[in-house]
Amino acid sequence: MGKNGPPKWINRTLKGSIHYRKDRGYYFVSWYDRSTKKRYKIYRYRGLHCYSRKMAEKLLATMQADHENGTFRIDKYLKDRYSDTVEYMQEWLETIRPTLAPSTYKDYRGSIKNHLEPFFLDHPVALGEIGYDILVKLLHSIDRTGKGKLNVMLCFHRCMKFAYQSRRISELPPFPERSLYKINKPTIKWVPEHRQIAIIEAIPEEHRPIFWWLKYHLRRPGEACALHVSDYSLELDAFTVQRGVSARQLIDRTKTGYKHLIPCHSAFKPIIPALLEQSLSHGSPFMFTNAMSRKEGKRYRRDTLRLIWNKACKLVGESITLYAGLKHSSCSSLVNEKGLSISDLQSVTDHKRRESVEQYATVELARKRQLMEGNVVPLDRNRGNTGDTKTGTGDQ
Repeated sequence: MGKNGPPKWINRTLKGSIHYRKDRGYYFVSWYDRSTKKRYKIYRYRGLHCYSRKMAEKLLATMQADHENGTFRIDKYLKDRYSDTVEYMQEWLETIRPTLAPSTYKDYRGSIKNHLEPFFLDHPVALGEIGYDILVKLLHSIDRTGKGKLNVMLCFHRCMKFAYQSRRISELPPFPERSLYKINKPTIKWVPEHRQIAIIEAIPEEHRPIFWWLKYHLRRPGEACALHVSDYSLELDAFTVQRGVSARQLIDRTKTGYKHLIPCHSAFKPIIPALLEQSLSHGSPFMFTNAMSRKEGKRYRRDTLRLIWNKACKLVGESITLYAGLKHSSCSSLVNEKGLSISDLQSVTDHKRRESVEQYATVELARKRQLMEGNVVPLDRNRGNTGDTKTGTGDQ
């Protein structure tokens, strides 16, 4: 150190060097950027002037690490509060848009606009500097229920993973553990089979086939709306479920992205000839057609199904949603009324994860009450419920 303070040149490395500015009393990093072919003087580290050599060394080390990892961008160091996060999220969403279902794109866009973008505008931070502490703050800033918070964080996790795989960031930060989301597991609502049938029979006869199909085949309403005549194989007597509806648009994939080969239920088979004849008369490729529909091929809309279902529920004094009254109710009935095991139900529904079907075995309160009292014959796993199905399904 000289008589007049620290020398102008302090330390030189393979990439970048630290200097001291005597007239200002702080340090800076001299850096040559090959992309712009310019030399820059970087004075700030995380928004603060480098008044100590230690801060300048941290600044240089950060710049060198970005350079070695291939994530270096000079703009990150030229602004007092640099943040490329909002800009990158928007760029990422449009880049992956062709690979997303319309409903997924809509959900991601909403998560970014309503939650992620406002947070990072209020908390400017570079993409590569986002750590666990920032993510916890982000989680607590999301004004949604536990499951809603999770959906927003999953959107951002996918964005950060894309940034890591694209070498925009050197590592993927750990995200908050599930316990912080405080997700309450919802109780499955369902109706026993005799009440489910009563609702369907209250539906006008011309609309019943699609509801019978949903009851017997345990699929989503959008998949029924998108089912083609060609998706039924007479030779196999089975349906290939490979299409769906997303954000009111037909898509050539299911929600999970998998194709499902579903055997035709024996109770539904007699209905098929009339359906094929009706589709032919409408010149439609769809299995289920609605004469009043304005959609292509006279196909049903999910909103139309919900409207028809809700009217039928009102007629018979029920209050249950379309999805709960059909898929949830059919799955719950198979386990709680007819004695299927969880493994059997998983095979029938084509669920990839066992946890997805375990929910259907924990909702039958009346059945538990009978077993606790010891006044009911246990379920016969081969023949179904040997007792009165009406007495074991009253409580929800």
